Amino acid sequence: MGWTDQDFCTELDRRLNLGVPVEVDNEANLGALAEHLRGAGVGSDNVVYLHGDIGIGGGLVTDGRLLQGTDGHGGEVGHMIVNPRDGSLCGCGARGCLEAEAGERALLAAAGRDPQATGQEAVRVVISAADRGYIVARAALHQAGDWLGVGVANLVNLFNPSVVIFGGMLHDVFLGAAVQIRSRINISTLPASRKNLRLRVSALGDDAVLVGAAEPGFSALLADPLAILADAPEEQPAPTSPE
Repeated sequence: MGWTDQDFCTELDRRLNLGVPVEVDNEANLGALAEHLRGAGVGSDNVVYLHGDIGIGGGLVTDGRLLQGTDGHGGEVGHMIVNPRDGSLCGCGARGCLEAEAGERALLAAAGRDPQATGQEAVRVVISAADRGYIVARAALHQAGDWLGVGVANLVNLFNPSVVIFGGMLHDVFLGAAVQIRSRINISTLPASRKNLRLRVSALGDDAVLVGAAEPGFSALLADPLAILADAPEEQPAPTSPE
């Protein structure tokens, strides 16, 4: 969008003018939070959530807490370099990023489809063609799965999660290329790091990000409802019309 250092939260707050606090976060972080608390990551304090659409985002939960980083940019796993030598150009300006090799556009282009005609349905068409034995679609899916496996292997070695969850369009990619992903993880990770690793698709599906967005909005209220009510401004009586 060409934005640089845009104070989106403040601007959104101003335009909505709701009189309540406004918070923003990226979809992968919110999906990670939701899956950790209410989805496929329940019971695990170390979760990697990967969310795919045009790009690939990541949310990392370590020791039960969402990893944010110094300026809130922690977990930008889509820009992890997986193919430095012959990598495709990424929208960030680098070459060989995970999303440039395994994202929607990479999968569609490798399958001979219009890479600009993105969307989950376009991805599902390629995966369906691969399931039916179309060689080009199958090769494209396997290639995306292999690069995705490289990225996951790096994350497993770095963070030693107990579960990696695939959401967004990666839900479908994982189901279609699980063999390639698991193979790459087995080849490229330390045995101790993958010993208790589970690979899962999102349990919350398309609602994961929305559920995650509700968590920070309601967490303070649910934790201490009396304190929130005590801080709430008193409701003013409605003006009455003169008789």
